[in-house]
Amino acid sequence: MGQSAQHYLVFETAGGYCGIAWSDAGITRFQLPTHSAEATEHNLLRRVPEAIPGTPRGEIDEAVAAVKRYFAGEAVDFSRFTLDLGDQDDFFRQVYDTARQVGWGETTTYGTLARQLGVGPEAARDVGQAMAKNPVALLIPCHRVLAAGGKVGGFSAPGGSATKIRMLEIEGVHVGRPPQAQQSFGF
Repeated sequence: MGQSAQHYLVFETAGGYCGIAWSDAGITRFQLPTHSAEATEHNLLRRVPEAIPGTPRGEIDEAVAAVKRYFAGEAVDFSRFTLDLGDQDDFFRQVYDTARQVGWGETTTYGTLARQLGVGPEAARDVGQAMAKNPVALLIPCHRVLAAGGKVGGFSAPGGSATKIRMLEIEGVHVGRPPQAQQSFGF
């Protein structure tokens, strides 16, 4: 990540409490909603322990507003926001750049992303690893990347695959619910 100090903000949305961290170079982390500000802050600071509370300005403030609109059900394009992914390896950054092109209400698969990167479907597992380690879920829409055959696949955010399904439903995409799926945030 950038050498500059990182700041963070926890904020409320229609889906629960989200968190965002940023440096002078861009957004470094995004925390998907939980039921409490404390849980969100705890999860965010586990990943960016050096971050200090801050007041977002400019593009960061716009990103917070866009996240609120997203969880209120508005179609939002997050691809315009600047990310600071300096600590990611080149392959992961390529995966993230490709995934950012998957728009609202669209889905793709791990294998398709691998083919788009020119590495072939056998690298689908590597694409899945990149998605699992996505530091800015939602801004890099890993929830739109499905397993082979349109199956939901995993999701490392709070609430697991139930959260992924709910985010897709916000966008009008309906996929089967896994057994015993529980709603992960309050909307």
